[in-house]
Amino acid sequence: MLNGQHLIAGTWVGAGDSFLSSPATGPAQRFAEGTPALIAEACEAAEDAFWSYADTARSTRATFLRTIAEEIEARGPALTEIAHDESGLPVARLEGERGRTTAQLRLFADEIEAGDYLDRRTDPALPDRKPLPRPELRLIQRPIGPVAVFGASNFPLAFSVAGGDTASALAAGCPVVVKGHPAHPGTGEIVADAIRAAVVRCGLHPGVFSMVQGSTTAIGAALVTHPLIRAVGFTGSLAGGRALFDLCMKRPEPIPFFGELGSVNPMFLLPGALAGDGAQTLGSGWAASLTAGAGQFCTNPGIAVVPEGDAGDAFVAASVAALAGVGPQVMLTDGIAAACRAGIDRLAHSNAARTLMAPQTAGRNALPALFETDCAGFLADATLGHEVFGPVGLVVRVRDEAEMLNLARGLEGQLTATMHMTQADTAQAGQLRRILERKAGRVLVNGFPTGVEVASAMVHGGPYPASTNFGATSVGTMAIRRFLRPVCYQNMPAAILPEDLQ
Repeated sequence: MLNGQHLIAGTWVGAGDSFLSSPATGPAQRFAEGTPALIAEACEAAEDAFWSYADTARSTRATFLRTIAEEIEARGPALTEIAHDESGLPVARLEGERGRTTAQLRLFADEIEAGDYLDRRTDPALPDRKPLPRPELRLIQRPIGPVAVFGASNFPLAFSVAGGDTASALAAGCPVVVKGHPAHPGTGEIVADAIRAAVVRCGLHPGVFSMVQGSTTAIGAALVTHPLIRAVGFTGSLAGGRALFDLCMKRPEPIPFFGELGSVNPMFLLPGALAGDGAQTLGSGWAASLTAGAGQFCTNPGIAVVPEGDAGDAFVAASVAALAGVGPQVMLTDGIAAACRAGIDRLAHSNAARTLMAPQTAGRNALPALFETDCAGFLADATLGHEVFGPVGLVVRVRDEAEMLNLARGLEGQLTATMHMTQADTAQAGQLRRILERKAGRVLVNGFPTGVEVASAMVHGGPYPASTNFGATSVGTMAIRRFLRPVCYQNMPAAILPEDLQ
C-alpha cells in the first residue's frame, strides 16, 4: 500500500498540501506536496551524511548499490503494476527497464570496486632536483557533496529515483536528494522505499538518501538553490532544464548542472545505403524506431536527411506506408500529449514544410505524423530543428553531398547522429563524421539510436541544447565522474591520506 508521503532521511513524512496523480489507467491517488522546509531538511540530512558516506570503503558502497538492486527486484510485481498504471507503458517494456535499472546499479558497483575511476596519480618527491626540489604530489578523485536528482517522465525506473544519476552519485560517495516526478509518484515511492531498506540493511547514515514529492516548479527551484547542494542531475525538457540551469548559475556559488534536455537525433542516408532494397528496409526501420514507445525516447530519430531522386522517394514512400500501419499509442502524461499535438500543429503550419501525414488525435493518445522539407527550408526555419516529443518525423531532402554536409554544419547539439552507408559511401561518410562528432555525443553507423546501452564506452550527452555539459555523460560508468573532483595532496603523510591513496 502506498503512503503518499516523502522520505526524509529514513522517515516517511506527509502533512499539509497534497496533489492528485493522473494515471493512464486506474484511479488517481493523493500524494503529499513538497515544501522548501522539507527540501531544507533533506539537504541538511544529506550534508550530515556526507561526512561519513564520502569516506566509506568502496566495497561498502558497492554492497549498498547491489543491495538497492536486490530490494528493487523484491518489489518487482508491485513496481510493474503501478508504473504501468501511471505511465501507460507496456508491462514488457517496464520489466525490461527494471532489469536495466538493477543491472546499472551492479555495473557501477563493479566499477567502483575496480577503482580505475579514481584516476590516481603520483609524482614522487625529487629532493635533489635543481634548481628547486619537487615535493611529492598525489592526485585522486573525491566526492563533491550532496547531489540533487530530478526524475524523468519517460523512464520511471531507469532515469528516475534509482536511475543513472542517483546510482552515479551514490557510487561516487555523494548523498542524494531526489525530486520525485509527479507523472509517476507511486512508482517513485516504491523505489524510494527500496533504497531506504538498503540503507538500513547496510547500516548507513539515513541522510544518504531522501525523496521529496512535488507537482510545482517551486520545489525544484528550492532544491537546486539550496546552498548545501553541490551538483544537479536532470533529464527532461529544454525549457524546464534551462530554467533550473539558470538558477544554478545565479547562485552565490554556482554549481554544475548536468542536464539532458533533448535532441532530434538526425539520420543521414547516404546513396549506397538507399540502393536496391535499402530504401524499403530503411523506411520500415525508421518508422519502427520513430514510433517505439510512442516516440517518447530522448534518442528518438526525429529527422531523416535523404538525397533527392528516386531512391529518396522510395524511402519516403516506405516510411509513410509503415507509419500508416501504426495505431494510437498512450502517451506518458496529458501534458506531453498536448505538447506533441502543438508540435505537430507547428510543423503543419510552417511555410518551409509540407505535411505527408498528420492524423488528428485527442486526449492522451498519439498517432504518427510525418513532414518533409528541403535543405534551404530547414536552415531558414530554426523551429524545424526543435524536438517534438512523440512519434513525429521530418524528412529533409538534399540535392547533393555538398548540401548534406552544409546541413550537418547547421545542426544544433545532439545526443546522437546516425549515418546509414555502405563501403561505396566511405569517402562521403568520412567527411560527414568529422562534422557529426562535433555535433553529437554518440555517432552511429547503420543502426537506429533509440535506446542507450549501459556500458563503459557509452556517451549519453552532447553539445547544448542536447545537454548542458558537453564533457559529461548521464549513462555508462563515466557518469560517476560527474560527481567527483580532483584533489592534489602535497607532502601529506600516508596516515592521513584518503584510504584509497594509502
